[in-house]
Amino acid sequence: MSADPTADPRQDYDARRTRCPVHAHAGHVTAYGHPEVLEVVTRPELYSSAVSRHLQLPNGLDGAKHAALRALTDPYLNAPAALRGIETVARAVMRELLAALPRPATVEAVSDLGARYAVRVQLRWLGWQPGWEEELLAWIDENRRASRSGDHAWTGRVAEAFDAIIRAELAPRRAHPGADVTSRLMADPGLGRPLTDEELVSILRNWTAGDLGSLALCVGVVLHGLATRPELQARVRQGVPDAELDAILDELLRLDDPFVANRRRATVDTALGGVPVPAGTVVHVNWTAANRDPRVFPDPDAFDPHAHAAANVVYGAGPHACPGRALSTLELRVFTQELLRATRTLSLAGLATREQAPGGGYATLPLTLA
Repeated sequence: MSADPTADPRQDYDARRTRCPVHAHAGHVTAYGHPEVLEVVTRPELYSSAVSRHLQLPNGLDGAKHAALRALTDPYLNAPAALRGIETVARAVMRELLAALPRPATVEAVSDLGARYAVRVQLRWLGWQPGWEEELLAWIDENRRASRSGDHAWTGRVAEAFDAIIRAELAPRRAHPGADVTSRLMADPGLGRPLTDEELVSILRNWTAGDLGSLALCVGVVLHGLATRPELQARVRQGVPDAELDAILDELLRLDDPFVANRRRATVDTALGGVPVPAGTVVHVNWTAANRDPRVFPDPDAFDPHAHAAANVVYGAGPHACPGRALSTLELRVFTQELLRATRTLSLAGLATREQAPGGGYATLPLTLA
């Protein structure tokens, strides 16, 4: 990947996909093409999600175990009553953040708005101590830098630091359970037994650590898309139905997918796009490249929410598709609606810098809000 902070990694992914939709290198296989990515993620009998050395619930499981954990956790993320409660929290948080800004304001949208919004919403939703906010913001930054470094010792330390925060929230609830989401999860009888501490930490890590930085990156992509498309910004400002806005957000994320890749492990000797895949091989699926495959999206850079919706894999596909899609979409919708209601214009205020591999989207996005 280029060391230029303004370089667009999508160009590299496009080039690799054009040369070969499936690439084998150093014992790993990467699927860049849309059909090849779907082949991997929709056939768990050939490509297992049990890849990590660490417990990852629910999406590090397969088959019946995965289904049982999804049945337990999905209602917290997408049941209508749960989403209504989260929407109330998210609107209150966004209005607080906007009220604290000077007018007009120049902000760094990813960290000043996106990350802080994500952290504050999560803390209130889960019922965690508000004092964690600054620590979690610092954690998002360090986690991004550690992931980009490829230093496994560093990423391990960062993961342990987050797990320690979760355990600090679990401990007092053992003696004094409350009515918050974390307490309810701890007492959930869905598996016929209480969840173990290890399981709770894994689930809560997935809900929080997996979402905080990702939502901030989504905010950057969405706001860049609106700032550079004045006609689209004007249209959304006029007011569109929630379903239409959700489709617009999904298409902006398809165009510049910040969720770059996931992993699977081949369970048997097989082949993918004509490339041999021996049993045990780790297979990377590149969502960003798949969402720009001209075999599926004839003009990958065209903005067309309706035409592209069915093939859009921003939130994955198959049985392990993102369980938090409804929650993430809601949070992005609320963020966008409240920001546009509180401003007359938003425009780029400087040079946006790209998040470098293995990330996606923008590391920084300076915006002027009038």
